[in-house]
Amino acid sequence: MPETAAVSADPASSLAGTLRTAIASVTGLPAEECDPQIRPSANPQFGDFQANFAMSLAKRIGTNPRQLANDVLAKADLTGIADKVEVAGPGFVNVHLSGAALASALDALDSPALGIRPVAAVHAVTIDLCGVNVAKQMHVGHLRATIIGDTLARVHERLGRKVWRENHLGDWGLPIAMTLAALRRAGADLASITLDDLNRAYRAAQLEGRDDGAGLVAARAFHAGPHRIAELEAQNAGAAMAQEDARATLVRLQSGDAQLVADWQRIIDCTMREVFETADVLGVHLTDEHSRGESFFREKLGPTVEAFVKAGLGTEDDGAIVVRYPDRERPMLIRKRDGGFLYATTDLAACRFRVQELGSDRVVYVVDARQRDHFKDVFDAVRMIGWTRLPDGTDAELVHVPFGSVLGPDKKPLKTRSGENFTLKALLDEAIERGTHEVRSRSTDPNAPTAGMSDAELAAIGRAVGIAAVKYADLGSDVTRDYVFDLDRMVSFEGDTGPYLQYAHARIAGILGKALDAAAHSPPRPVISVNEPAERQLALMLLRYPGVVRDVAQHNDPSRLCAYLHQLATTFNGFYQQCPVLKCEDAALRASRLRLCAVSKHVLRDGLGLLGITAPERM
Repeated sequence: MPETAAVSADPASSLAGTLRTAIASVTGLPAEECDPQIRPSANPQFGDFQANFAMSLAKRIGTNPRQLANDVLAKADLTGIADKVEVAGPGFVNVHLSGAALASALDALDSPALGIRPVAAVHAVTIDLCGVNVAKQMHVGHLRATIIGDTLARVHERLGRKVWRENHLGDWGLPIAMTLAALRRAGADLASITLDDLNRAYRAAQLEGRDDGAGLVAARAFHAGPHRIAELEAQNAGAAMAQEDARATLVRLQSGDAQLVADWQRIIDCTMREVFETADVLGVHLTDEHSRGESFFREKLGPTVEAFVKAGLGTEDDGAIVVRYPDRERPMLIRKRDGGFLYATTDLAACRFRVQELGSDRVVYVVDARQRDHFKDVFDAVRMIGWTRLPDGTDAELVHVPFGSVLGPDKKPLKTRSGENFTLKALLDEAIERGTHEVRSRSTDPNAPTAGMSDAELAAIGRAVGIAAVKYADLGSDVTRDYVFDLDRMVSFEGDTGPYLQYAHARIAGILGKALDAAAHSPPRPVISVNEPAERQLALMLLRYPGVVRDVAQHNDPSRLCAYLHQLATTFNGFYQQCPVLKCEDAALRASRLRLCAVSKHVLRDGLGLLGITAPERM
């Protein structure tokens, strides 16, 4: 008896399920090896979907692909979902969905969940994002780590997963002790210190602790003047004193000196206030509960090294402990000869914690692409020692999402005019200023939806536009590649930009607002009809949404969602131009098209929300 497809909010999944069962029945292969390879058709003339299974499977089982496609279709009853199914060329299957099936699928999609079903998952997902260093300003690199990580977290949460956001702070070790020691020597008031003060103190402490032993040797060898030699001797003596003070401070900090720990906490609090303020401006969900610093793992570092030694994976090398790999020459140093630990040691301990104690079967690190080799070494070491294996036998997946740099117009890393690294705060302030200027300029048109709005209302929209411009430009590009920061292009209300999507949402809100009085007399859930080509294209685009969200989670790629939302906005514009809505004289058809508008608005708003972008009702 032919397998019958059930209509759901995701017709591609319905088709795939029915065809998979039919393929298994015809070929005798296990169902998991019978992927029908459903794809949206590139040309609507040839159908709505294409199934490309026949070519690869026919070769595998030794049969004719076209015959295999026909045999499968004979087994798969697509009555009620497809009004035309045909085999083309050497074995491609073209599927034309029926208008009734499309309407039924849209009706199922039109719900608070928008057709997105929670995934069946026992374990959590951990996402390492942001990763700031205490006493230092956030820079543009933190933008990418923060918003990419936040989007991936939102997507997994939308799919019903428990998500641990982990902001791995650089809050421990000699650099922090050096800064703390310098501040205490200077008598700084740590209760009222600002992050700018801390940033200057951090840089000054680094310079103060930098000696030039080689320079002094060379100066003496080449008989430099006594003044130059005296300068170098003073520099080296001062640096030695600063380094010794920093080491002594670190020892006291590690031993729990109450006053020192209190001062250290003040530095952390000062840093994190600005981090959380910036996260709030960006619309990123990041609070103190998500921040776990290197200090959290300090008691776990010794046991981590001991575990590798005990397992025969950590070996002694000139007094140090390293991990060696069978497929590369470089070992990973996990304990120095003086007994000190490294970033790699902390990352090993953090990996174990995130899998074993947080119970995560996927741990995603959103970190600069320059750390690719480091994470390969760390992940391989964690797998070698068996820390990816959860108690129920699940093998956790460790993923590095490497991102490229933010470039200036000169295609070099973004800098200020003075050559300084752009702080993230300065970047966002400029974007908000530009977005606000654009919104206020448009509001001067008496026909604009924003005409007559208060200054506070315009400022709120301008802020949303500026942040959307920055976030969408970043998330919409391939995360692994560098991209050029161009605010003029980013804040445009046209083209592939965040403000364009916000404007599309606001435009639909305006259409629905104008129809509100008439809609009050319409059925609460009008019947959807999908007859015109533009209606059909919009319906098919809307129905892709659940699959796109799943793809973003699977591939850790927010750009797929950005591309989809831009396609949706463009498809909606085509629908609105070709299918009268407010001026439609047929009441039932008008109600149907208004419902298409409402579903489009809902999907746009939901998708922008996953990107952490506000969707204004008026622009």
